[in-house]
Amino acid sequence: MLKATLRSFLAHKGRLLLSALAVVLSVAFVAGSLIFSDTVTRTFDRLFASTSADVTVEPRDDLNASVPTGAVQTVPASLAGKVAQVDGVESAHADVSVENITVVDSDNESVGPTTGAPTIATDWYVTDRSPVKLTSGHAPRGAGEAMLDADTADKKHVKIGDTLTVMAQPGTFKVKIVGIATFTTTNPGAALVYLDPETAGTQLLGSADKATSISVDAARGVSDAALDKRVVAAIGAGTYDVKTADEQAKSSSESLGGFLDVIKYVMLGFAGIAVLVGVFLIVNTFSMLIAQRTRELGLLRALGADRRQVRRSVLTEAVLLGLVGSTLGLAAGIGLAAGLIKLMSAFGMNLKATEMVVGWATPVSAYVVGVGVTFVAAYLPARRAATVSPMAALADADIAGVGRPLKVRAVVGTVVGALGVAALAGCVTSSKTASAASLLGLGVVLTLIATVIAGPLLVRPVIRVLGGAFPALFGSIGRMSQRNALRNPRRTGATAAALMVGLALVGGMSVASASMSKSFDQQIDKTLGADFVIQNANFTPFSTEVTDAVRDTEGVGLVVRQRFAPVAVRLPDGERVETTATGYDDRVDDVAHVTYAEGGTAAALADGAIGMDVDFAEDHGVRLGSVLPVQFPGGRTTSLKVGALTDQDTGDGFGMQGGLFLGIATVEKYVPDGQDSALYVNAASGTTGDQLRPRLEQTLDAYPQVQARDQADYKKLVHDQIAVLLYLVYALLGLAIVIAVLGVVNTLALSVVERTREIGLLRAIGLGRRQLRRMVRLESVVIAVFGAVLGLALGLVWGVCIQQVLELQGMKAFAVPWGTIVAVVVGSAVVGVVAALLPALRASRMNVLAAIAHE
Repeated sequence: MLKATLRSFLAHKGRLLLSALAVVLSVAFVAGSLIFSDTVTRTFDRLFASTSADVTVEPRDDLNASVPTGAVQTVPASLAGKVAQVDGVESAHADVSVENITVVDSDNESVGPTTGAPTIATDWYVTDRSPVKLTSGHAPRGAGEAMLDADTADKKHVKIGDTLTVMAQPGTFKVKIVGIATFTTTNPGAALVYLDPETAGTQLLGSADKATSISVDAARGVSDAALDKRVVAAIGAGTYDVKTADEQAKSSSESLGGFLDVIKYVMLGFAGIAVLVGVFLIVNTFSMLIAQRTRELGLLRALGADRRQVRRSVLTEAVLLGLVGSTLGLAAGIGLAAGLIKLMSAFGMNLKATEMVVGWATPVSAYVVGVGVTFVAAYLPARRAATVSPMAALADADIAGVGRPLKVRAVVGTVVGALGVAALAGCVTSSKTASAASLLGLGVVLTLIATVIAGPLLVRPVIRVLGGAFPALFGSIGRMSQRNALRNPRRTGATAAALMVGLALVGGMSVASASMSKSFDQQIDKTLGADFVIQNANFTPFSTEVTDAVRDTEGVGLVVRQRFAPVAVRLPDGERVETTATGYDDRVDDVAHVTYAEGGTAAALADGAIGMDVDFAEDHGVRLGSVLPVQFPGGRTTSLKVGALTDQDTGDGFGMQGGLFLGIATVEKYVPDGQDSALYVNAASGTTGDQLRPRLEQTLDAYPQVQARDQADYKKLVHDQIAVLLYLVYALLGLAIVIAVLGVVNTLALSVVERTREIGLLRAIGLGRRQLRRMVRLESVVIAVFGAVLGLALGLVWGVCIQQVLELQGMKAFAVPWGTIVAVVVGSAVVGVVAALLPALRASRMNVLAAIAHE
């Protein structure tokens, strides 16, 4: 049996190749994502371990700010002297390092990265922990001199002797580049500007008495843990965060983990789609191969093979296919990881392919996925093979599955579908976002499974409609192509299911994105009353110089500032909520349309007051006039009285949890040195928006980090952000289409082999080669469009339910992108034509007499 199995596998290796490609794709994405994330993690672990001081003293901050404020938490620079006196300390240095800066060249072009990585200004001093070394020029000496990293200098064409402008929180200053430093470790993509230690505090923090951290080196023979305890004892427990080198490296790695997780989960999403669609392809392939080998399997039974041996033989072929696909997929995954490493270099993260990490978990995962998928997918066909009777060896081979009743599918599909519909109905009627989202996920999974199970039941009614015009348009050729697609509903359903999965995902997300875009448009129209909004390109705060320059611009009437403040609020129900509050100037009503359930703007922005969303207030027992303890960064605390409750129809008021907002004077009091995150600008009386725009743009030429946007620009910005998610979905669709095309090609190719004698007879009675090719193409098109119709119908249902979840967050508009829907259906027909090219060509080239004699 083993010898027969191996011979059978090698005899059908061409037919199994397309199925192996599905395995290769899924394994490649799994292996590539693991290799890439392991490589980046190991690289940065080394970077953080080599650059972390033995002990680091930092400002204590119990709030995790989700939105940057522009303020820098500091420690007294004199603390370095106190720490240096601790027994076991070799040396202590007051570090200055900030990211709330913008650096521009003489043409006012930004010198910082455009990929979201930070521009960091820090003080330069010689240490073994520095990630760079001086390779050209000299170190900065005194105010007015600076050193730049070599990668940024090369990319932005900065040379020694060039003058750069640094816009920092205390003010703007110019520096002359006197040195270039080259990275000795991985360049994380940031731009580094080094200043003289004596002046860095003054220029970056506003005072030489401030530092951002204290780096402590241990004396010989003193462990980091022991030194950590001594430093804590000397400066007081709970006053500052004191971390050993390992703790600091771990903390830095965790902050990077979110970025890595995004990449990993996106790639695993691709792998999941490849696995899901590949299962349909493999099931179909093995089902058809077993149908074609009915006589062969019957002969094996007649010679003495029992059911277990036949089943084991088919599963062995599946395992062999999985091993081959997994091996090729692992190799492709290594190549994919190398490509991602190269891609990261284009974004400024200079990883080295020679340091690629292939941990033991990667090949194990690759083979578990590859072999596991093929084994599971082939199990049902293998069980079917084991039921072949020895008498089948004496009969003509028949097409398995043709004419068999679909009662079991009907019952199971109905039950699963009913459960899925119930879950989606619960999602639509739920009033809580969390429960609605959970029911949505359950409903999506169950309805997808139900559609796959019941797909063959829908083949005959749907394809009769989709192919109804074929006889009239193409005559007998159209009628035969339609009947060929109807001949085996199981096969047609399984072939179309691969395309259905991808298109259901696209349909649902397209409706969701269109609804989100329309909702945001309506919200902007409803709430934004300013002529222009001044914001940073990546929504980070900007210096007060920008605010002053905008105010001084000719034609500017009103300027309302917006600032953010991380807060922790203790609510009446006992819950402590960490969120971000927004601060506004008094005349916010002139630039925004705020709807209040109780109170008003003046009461909310008054000294000692705060406003919040009415739904959030009701959930936590807050009433108008309630006094809430509020904690700000740096341990600053106060009590604020609720002066107003808003009802903006946006789940969380101004967009943060709770919709908390307060006067900007309160923000300035408890978050000193903060920066503005946005300016709402109205034109002065007698000046139009069209007249003011060029003046604002001229003012902001000197500040390339900020832009002036009107309502149309703001809407476009939101649409572009939503489009990023949609592009990811389209990429997933592209992968699903690739595998779906492989599935259609495989099905048609095996179907042509299966119908060899039939095709020979048709050719013998006068069917031309061109007519034969058209028949195969039409059959492919109707199968592909059938998958598209099912997928889009399912996707539209999902989209409606997703919109109901979004409505709980205030996004109440509903929109269907009909252009996208039509384009997808047309594209599916094109996919069908492309997939049929090779099988149709092969069918038309058959020798007529050999085909008639084929058994």
